[in-house]
Amino acid sequence: MAAARALLRHCPLLLPRDRHGTAYEGFVTAQGRDFHIRILLPKDLQLKNARIECSWHLKKILQGYQHILKQRLHSCPDLVSFMVELKTVLEIALKNTQDLHIPRPPEYYSCLVRDLEILGWNRVAYVDTGLTTVKLKAEDSGGRQHLITLKLNAKYPTEPPGCLVDFPVPFAVSWMPQNSLIDIYSQFLAALESLKDFWDALDEIDGKTWVLEPENPTRSATTRRIAIGNNASVNIEVDPHHPNMLPECYFLGADHEVNPLRTKLNNNMHLWDPEISLLQNLRELLEIDFPSRVVLEKSDFAKDCGICYAYRLDGSVPEHVCDDPRCGQPFHQACLYQWLQGLPTSRQSFNVIFGECPYCNKPLTLKSSMKKL
Repeated sequence: MAAARALLRHCPLLLPRDRHGTAYEGFVTAQGRDFHIRILLPKDLQLKNARIECSWHLKKILQGYQHILKQRLHSCPDLVSFMVELKTVLEIALKNTQDLHIPRPPEYYSCLVRDLEILGWNRVAYVDTGLTTVKLKAEDSGGRQHLITLKLNAKYPTEPPGCLVDFPVPFAVSWMPQNSLIDIYSQFLAALESLKDFWDALDEIDGKTWVLEPENPTRSATTRRIAIGNNASVNIEVDPHHPNMLPECYFLGADHEVNPLRTKLNNNMHLWDPEISLLQNLRELLEIDFPSRVVLEKSDFAKDCGICYAYRLDGSVPEHVCDDPRCGQPFHQACLYQWLQGLPTSRQSFNVIFGECPYCNKPLTLKSSMKKL
Protein backbone atom coordinates (compact mmCIF):
# COMPACT_ATOMS: atom_id res chain seq x y z
CA MET A 1 0.00 0.00 0.00
CA ALA A 2 2.93 2.34 0.63
CA ALA A 3 3.95 2.05 -3.03
CA ALA A 4 0.39 2.83 -4.14
CA ARG A 5 0.29 5.93 -1.96
CA ALA A 6 3.68 7.07 -3.27
CA LEU A 7 2.53 6.62 -6.89
CA LEU A 8 -0.70 8.51 -6.14
CA ARG A 9 1.30 11.33 -4.55
CA HIS A 10 3.69 11.75 -7.48
CA CYS A 11 1.29 10.92 -10.32
CA PRO A 12 -2.31 11.29 -9.11
CA LEU A 13 -3.64 11.00 -12.68
CA LEU A 14 -1.90 7.68 -13.44
CA LEU A 15 -4.16 4.78 -12.51
CA PRO A 16 -3.86 0.96 -12.68
CA ARG A 17 -5.90 -0.68 -15.44
CA ASP A 18 -5.85 -4.20 -14.00
CA ARG A 19 -5.61 -5.89 -10.63
CA HIS A 20 -2.23 -7.45 -11.44
CA GLY A 21 -0.44 -4.10 -11.68
CA THR A 22 0.79 -4.74 -15.22
CA ALA A 23 -0.97 -1.82 -16.93
CA TYR A 24 -1.22 1.84 -15.98
CA GLU A 25 -2.84 4.63 -17.94
CA GLY A 26 -3.52 8.29 -17.35
CA PHE A 27 -1.59 11.49 -17.41
CA VAL A 28 1.82 12.72 -16.26
CA THR A 29 1.94 16.38 -15.26
CA ALA A 30 4.82 18.77 -15.86
CA GLN A 31 4.86 22.56 -15.87
CA GLY A 32 1.11 22.61 -15.34
CA ARG A 33 0.42 20.52 -18.45
CA ASP A 34 -1.00 17.00 -18.61
CA PHE A 35 0.34 14.43 -21.09
CA HIS A 36 -1.38 11.13 -21.87
CA ILE A 37 0.74 8.05 -21.13
CA ARG A 38 0.28 4.29 -20.90
CA ILE A 39 2.76 1.96 -19.18
CA LEU A 40 2.59 -1.78 -19.86
CA LEU A 41 4.63 -4.14 -17.68
CA PRO A 42 5.36 -7.80 -18.46
CA LYS A 43 3.81 -10.46 -16.23
CA ASP A 44 6.98 -10.68 -14.17
CA LEU A 45 6.73 -6.89 -13.59
CA GLN A 46 10.32 -6.31 -14.69
CA LEU A 47 10.48 -2.54 -15.19
CA LYS A 48 13.36 -2.81 -17.66
CA ASN A 49 11.05 -4.70 -20.06
CA ALA A 50 8.17 -2.24 -19.77
CA ARG A 51 6.59 -0.68 -22.85
CA ILE A 52 5.70 3.00 -22.75
CA GLU A 53 3.05 4.43 -25.04
CA CYS A 54 2.28 8.12 -25.22
CA SER A 55 0.68 10.81 -27.32
CA TRP A 56 2.50 12.06 -30.41
CA HIS A 57 2.96 15.41 -28.67
CA LEU A 58 4.77 13.88 -25.68
CA LYS A 59 6.82 11.66 -27.99
CA LYS A 60 7.94 14.74 -29.92
CA ILE A 61 8.91 16.57 -26.73
CA LEU A 62 10.94 13.61 -25.46
CA GLN A 63 12.69 13.10 -28.79
CA GLY A 64 16.40 13.04 -28.05
CA TYR A 65 15.88 11.79 -24.49
CA GLN A 66 14.97 8.18 -25.31
CA HIS A 67 18.39 6.81 -24.31
CA ILE A 68 18.10 8.56 -20.93
CA LEU A 69 14.67 7.04 -20.32
CA LYS A 70 15.92 3.57 -21.30
CA GLN A 71 18.73 3.92 -18.78
CA ARG A 72 16.24 4.94 -16.10
CA LEU A 73 14.01 1.94 -16.89
CA HIS A 74 16.98 -0.36 -16.27
CA SER A 75 18.22 1.39 -13.14
CA CYS A 76 15.04 2.40 -11.28
CA PRO A 77 13.95 -0.14 -8.64
CA ASP A 78 10.20 0.47 -9.05
CA LEU A 79 7.55 2.32 -11.03
CA VAL A 80 7.36 5.21 -8.56
CA SER A 81 11.08 5.94 -8.92
CA PHE A 82 10.83 5.79 -12.70
CA MET A 83 7.88 8.19 -12.80
CA VAL A 84 9.84 10.67 -10.67
CA GLU A 85 12.74 10.39 -13.15
CA LEU A 86 10.37 10.71 -16.11
CA LYS A 87 8.87 13.91 -14.71
CA THR A 88 12.36 15.34 -14.16
CA VAL A 89 13.40 14.57 -17.75
CA LEU A 90 10.08 15.93 -19.03
CA GLU A 91 10.58 19.18 -17.12
CA ILE A 92 14.00 19.61 -18.74
CA ALA A 93 12.66 18.69 -22.18
CA LEU A 94 9.76 21.14 -21.90
CA LYS A 95 12.04 23.91 -20.74
CA ASN A 96 14.41 23.34 -23.65
CA THR A 97 11.53 23.02 -26.16
CA GLN A 98 10.21 26.40 -25.06
CA ASP A 99 13.67 27.88 -25.20
CA LEU A 100 14.09 26.82 -28.83
CA HIS A 101 11.56 29.47 -29.79
CA ILE A 102 13.29 32.21 -27.80
CA PRO A 103 15.87 34.07 -29.88
CA ARG A 104 19.33 34.02 -28.33
CA PRO A 105 21.04 37.38 -27.87
CA PRO A 106 24.56 37.78 -29.32
CA GLU A 107 25.96 37.70 -25.77
CA TYR A 108 24.67 34.13 -25.38
CA TYR A 109 26.79 32.83 -28.25
CA SER A 110 29.90 34.83 -27.38
CA CYS A 111 29.69 33.71 -23.75
CA LEU A 112 29.17 30.05 -24.68
CA VAL A 113 32.01 29.97 -27.22
CA ARG A 114 34.33 31.70 -24.74
CA ASP A 115 33.47 29.12 -22.06
CA LEU A 116 34.09 26.25 -24.46
CA GLU A 117 37.45 27.70 -25.50
CA ILE A 118 38.51 28.10 -21.86
CA LEU A 119 37.30 24.59 -21.07
CA GLY A 120 39.14 23.20 -24.08
CA TRP A 121 37.69 21.84 -27.30
CA ASN A 122 39.36 18.49 -26.55
CA ARG A 123 36.75 18.01 -23.80
CA VAL A 124 33.81 18.66 -26.12
CA ALA A 125 32.23 15.53 -27.58
CA TYR A 126 29.31 17.16 -29.38
CA VAL A 127 27.70 20.53 -30.09
CA ASP A 128 24.48 20.86 -32.06
CA THR A 129 24.12 23.36 -34.88
CA GLY A 130 21.95 25.68 -32.80
CA LEU A 131 24.48 25.76 -29.92
CA THR A 132 21.78 24.68 -27.48
CA THR A 133 23.06 21.17 -26.66
CA VAL A 134 26.61 20.41 -25.60
CA LYS A 135 28.11 17.06 -24.61
CA LEU A 136 31.32 17.10 -22.60
CA LYS A 137 33.56 14.08 -22.07
CA ALA A 138 35.76 13.19 -19.14
CA GLU A 139 37.90 10.32 -17.92
CA ASP A 140 37.87 9.34 -14.27
CA SER A 141 40.94 8.17 -12.36
CA GLY A 142 40.02 4.58 -13.21
CA GLY A 143 40.31 5.27 -16.94
CA ARG A 144 36.56 5.09 -17.59
CA GLN A 145 35.01 7.44 -20.15
CA HIS A 146 31.94 9.50 -19.23
CA LEU A 147 29.64 12.04 -20.87
CA ILE A 148 27.55 14.89 -19.51
CA THR A 149 24.84 16.37 -21.73
CA LEU A 150 24.05 20.04 -21.20
CA LYS A 151 20.82 21.60 -22.46
CA LEU A 152 21.33 25.37 -22.45
CA ASN A 153 18.46 27.82 -22.30
CA ALA A 154 18.35 31.34 -23.68
CA LYS A 155 19.19 32.88 -20.30
CA TYR A 156 22.55 31.17 -19.96
CA PRO A 157 24.67 31.94 -17.96
CA THR A 158 22.13 33.65 -15.70
CA GLU A 159 20.32 30.32 -15.44
CA PRO A 160 22.07 26.93 -15.33
CA PRO A 161 21.73 24.41 -18.16
CA GLY A 162 19.88 21.15 -17.69
CA CYS A 163 22.34 18.33 -16.98
CA LEU A 164 21.92 14.68 -17.97
CA VAL A 165 24.42 12.07 -16.75
CA ASP A 166 24.63 8.29 -16.52
CA PHE A 167 24.98 8.16 -12.72
CA PRO A 168 23.44 5.80 -10.15
CA VAL A 169 22.68 8.84 -7.96
CA PRO A 170 21.14 12.26 -8.69
CA PHE A 171 23.53 14.90 -9.99
CA ALA A 172 22.59 18.34 -8.66
CA VAL A 173 24.55 21.33 -9.93
CA SER A 174 25.41 24.22 -7.65
CA TRP A 175 25.01 27.36 -9.75
CA MET A 176 25.28 31.13 -9.51
CA PRO A 177 24.87 33.69 -12.34
CA GLN A 178 28.63 34.25 -12.53
CA ASN A 179 29.29 30.53 -13.02
CA SER A 180 30.11 28.89 -16.36
CA LEU A 181 30.56 25.51 -18.04
CA ILE A 182 33.93 25.26 -16.30
CA ASP A 183 32.18 25.15 -12.93
CA ILE A 184 29.77 22.45 -14.08
CA TYR A 185 32.66 20.43 -15.50
CA SER A 186 34.53 20.70 -12.19
CA GLN A 187 31.47 19.47 -10.30
CA PHE A 188 31.10 16.67 -12.85
CA LEU A 189 34.70 15.56 -12.25
CA ALA A 190 34.19 15.67 -8.47
CA ALA A 191 31.06 13.52 -8.80
CA LEU A 192 32.97 11.03 -10.94
CA GLU A 193 35.62 10.63 -8.27
CA SER A 194 33.00 10.21 -5.56
CA LEU A 195 31.66 7.21 -7.49
CA LYS A 196 35.07 5.67 -8.24
CA ASP A 197 34.83 2.95 -5.57
CA PHE A 198 31.34 2.00 -6.74
CA TRP A 199 32.41 1.60 -10.36
CA ASP A 200 35.65 -0.15 -9.35
CA ALA A 201 33.63 -2.75 -7.44
CA LEU A 202 31.21 -3.41 -10.29
CA ASP A 203 33.95 -3.38 -12.95
CA GLU A 204 35.75 -6.14 -11.05
CA ILE A 205 32.56 -8.19 -10.97
CA ASP A 206 31.92 -7.55 -14.68
CA GLY A 207 35.49 -8.52 -15.57
CA LYS A 208 35.96 -11.59 -13.38
CA THR A 209 32.52 -13.24 -13.21
CA TRP A 210 29.73 -14.12 -15.59
CA VAL A 211 27.02 -11.47 -15.17
CA LEU A 212 23.69 -12.77 -16.43
CA GLU A 213 21.78 -9.50 -15.99
CA PRO A 214 21.90 -6.76 -17.03
CA GLU A 215 23.38 -7.88 -20.34
CA ASN A 216 25.01 -4.52 -21.08
CA PRO A 217 25.00 -2.61 -17.79
CA THR A 218 25.05 1.18 -17.87
CA ARG A 219 27.04 3.24 -15.40
CA SER A 220 23.80 3.98 -13.55
CA ALA A 221 23.00 0.28 -12.99
CA THR A 222 23.36 -0.79 -9.35
CA THR A 223 22.41 -4.47 -9.70
CA ARG A 224 24.24 -7.52 -11.00
CA ARG A 225 22.97 -11.07 -11.32
CA ILE A 226 26.06 -13.24 -11.03
CA ALA A 227 26.20 -16.87 -12.13
CA ILE A 228 27.21 -19.32 -9.41
CA GLY A 229 26.61 -22.58 -11.27
CA ASN A 230 24.23 -24.35 -13.63
CA ASN A 231 21.24 -23.95 -11.37
CA ALA A 232 22.05 -20.97 -9.18
CA SER A 233 22.84 -17.28 -9.30
CA VAL A 234 22.86 -14.35 -6.92
CA ASN A 235 21.40 -10.91 -7.56
CA ILE A 236 23.17 -8.13 -5.68
CA GLU A 237 22.08 -4.51 -5.19
CA VAL A 238 25.09 -2.28 -4.46
CA ASP A 239 24.73 1.01 -2.60
CA PRO A 240 26.56 3.68 -4.67
CA HIS A 241 27.30 5.67 -1.51
CA HIS A 242 28.69 2.66 0.38
CA PRO A 243 29.93 0.19 -2.27
CA ASN A 244 32.24 -1.63 0.16
CA MET A 245 29.44 -2.57 2.52
CA LEU A 246 27.44 -5.81 2.34
CA PRO A 247 24.97 -5.45 -0.57
CA GLU A 248 21.44 -6.77 -0.67
CA CYS A 249 21.66 -10.37 -1.91
CA TYR A 250 18.87 -12.40 -3.47
CA PHE A 251 19.54 -15.98 -4.55
CA LEU A 252 17.83 -17.55 -7.56
CA GLY A 253 17.79 -21.22 -8.44
CA ALA A 254 16.83 -24.63 -7.17
CA ASP A 255 16.35 -24.82 -3.39
CA HIS A 256 18.92 -27.59 -2.99
CA GLU A 257 21.49 -25.27 -4.61
CA VAL A 258 20.66 -21.88 -3.05
CA ASN A 259 19.58 -22.84 0.48
CA PRO A 260 23.15 -23.78 1.54
CA LEU A 261 24.34 -20.45 0.11
CA ARG A 262 21.75 -18.51 2.11
CA THR A 263 22.89 -20.34 5.25
CA LYS A 264 26.54 -19.51 4.59
CA LEU A 265 25.73 -15.85 3.98
CA ASN A 266 23.79 -15.60 7.25
CA ASN A 267 26.44 -17.47 9.25
CA ASN A 268 29.41 -15.55 7.81
CA MET A 269 27.88 -12.08 7.59
CA HIS A 270 29.97 -10.90 10.55
CA LEU A 271 33.15 -11.63 8.55
CA TRP A 272 32.44 -8.91 5.99
CA ASP A 273 35.56 -6.75 5.64
CA PRO A 274 35.08 -3.28 4.05
CA GLU A 275 38.84 -3.09 3.49
CA ILE A 276 38.79 -5.76 0.79
CA SER A 277 36.87 -5.78 -2.49
CA LEU A 278 33.17 -6.54 -2.81
CA LEU A 279 33.86 -9.60 -4.98
CA GLN A 280 36.43 -11.03 -2.58
CA ASN A 281 34.03 -10.56 0.33
CA LEU A 282 31.30 -12.45 -1.53
CA ARG A 283 33.70 -15.28 -2.28
CA GLU A 284 34.72 -15.61 1.37
CA LEU A 285 31.22 -15.28 2.84
CA LEU A 286 29.68 -17.78 0.42
CA GLU A 287 32.82 -19.99 0.47
CA ILE A 288 32.76 -20.37 -3.32
CA ASP A 289 34.66 -19.42 -6.44
CA PHE A 290 32.42 -17.77 -9.02
CA PRO A 291 32.63 -19.25 -12.55
CA SER A 292 35.59 -17.54 -14.22
CA ARG A 293 35.38 -15.78 -17.57
CA VAL A 294 38.88 -17.10 -18.29
CA VAL A 295 38.16 -20.80 -17.72
CA LEU A 296 34.48 -21.15 -18.60
CA GLU A 297 32.19 -20.00 -21.36
CA LYS A 298 28.80 -18.50 -20.67
CA SER A 299 27.17 -21.49 -22.38
CA ASP A 300 28.64 -23.75 -19.67
CA PHE A 301 26.01 -22.62 -17.19
CA ALA A 302 23.56 -20.41 -19.13
CA LYS A 303 20.87 -22.95 -20.06
CA ASP A 304 17.91 -22.19 -22.30
CA CYS A 305 14.37 -22.07 -20.95
CA GLY A 306 12.71 -25.48 -21.13
CA ILE A 307 9.49 -23.98 -22.50
CA CYS A 308 10.43 -21.35 -25.09
CA TYR A 309 13.88 -22.88 -25.81
CA ALA A 310 15.54 -19.48 -25.67
CA TYR A 311 17.99 -18.08 -23.16
CA ARG A 312 16.97 -14.41 -23.24
CA LEU A 313 13.31 -13.44 -23.42
CA ASP A 314 12.45 -9.72 -23.49
CA GLY A 315 15.75 -9.04 -21.75
CA SER A 316 15.20 -11.64 -18.99
CA VAL A 317 17.08 -14.91 -18.52
CA PRO A 318 15.66 -18.12 -16.94
CA GLU A 319 15.26 -17.47 -13.22
CA HIS A 320 13.20 -20.47 -12.00
CA VAL A 321 14.80 -23.91 -11.74
CA CYS A 322 13.21 -27.28 -11.02
CA ASP A 323 14.27 -28.31 -7.53
CA ASP A 324 14.80 -31.97 -8.43
CA PRO A 325 18.62 -32.45 -8.68
CA ARG A 326 18.06 -35.07 -11.41
CA CYS A 327 16.15 -32.53 -13.51
CA GLY A 328 17.35 -28.99 -12.75
CA GLN A 329 15.62 -27.58 -15.84
CA PRO A 330 15.49 -23.76 -15.85
CA PHE A 331 12.50 -21.69 -17.01
CA HIS A 332 11.65 -18.07 -17.54
CA GLN A 333 9.28 -16.92 -14.82
CA ALA A 334 6.77 -15.67 -17.42
CA CYS A 335 6.96 -18.88 -19.50
CA LEU A 336 6.43 -21.16 -16.51
CA TYR A 337 3.61 -18.99 -15.17
CA GLN A 338 1.73 -19.17 -18.48
CA TRP A 339 2.40 -22.90 -18.79
CA LEU A 340 1.05 -23.68 -15.31
CA GLN A 341 -1.97 -21.44 -15.81
CA GLY A 342 -2.91 -23.49 -18.87
CA LEU A 343 -2.91 -26.83 -17.05
CA PRO A 344 -6.19 -28.02 -15.51
CA THR A 345 -4.27 -29.76 -12.71
CA SER A 346 -2.67 -26.52 -11.50
CA ARG A 347 -4.25 -24.47 -8.74
CA GLN A 348 -3.61 -20.91 -7.66
CA SER A 349 -3.86 -19.13 -4.32
CA PHE A 350 -3.39 -15.37 -4.50
CA ASN A 351 -0.01 -14.86 -6.24
CA VAL A 352 1.17 -18.47 -5.76
CA ILE A 353 0.49 -21.17 -8.33
CA PHE A 354 0.94 -24.89 -7.62
CA GLY A 355 1.67 -27.35 -10.40
CA GLU A 356 4.18 -29.80 -11.84
CA CYS A 357 7.49 -29.42 -13.64
CA PRO A 358 6.90 -29.74 -17.42
CA TYR A 359 9.90 -32.10 -17.65
CA CYS A 360 9.92 -34.39 -14.61
CA ASN A 361 6.42 -33.83 -13.14
CA LYS A 362 7.89 -33.00 -9.75
CA PRO A 363 5.49 -30.75 -7.78
CA LEU A 364 6.59 -27.14 -7.85
CA THR A 365 5.43 -23.86 -6.43
CA LEU A 366 5.79 -20.64 -8.37
CA LYS A 367 5.43 -17.28 -6.72
CA SER A 368 4.43 -14.52 -9.08
CA SER A 369 6.79 -11.56 -8.84
CA MET A 370 3.83 -9.19 -8.69
CA LYS A 371 4.54 -6.46 -6.21
CA LYS A 372 1.79 -5.49 -3.87
CA LEU A 373 0.74 -1.91 -4.40
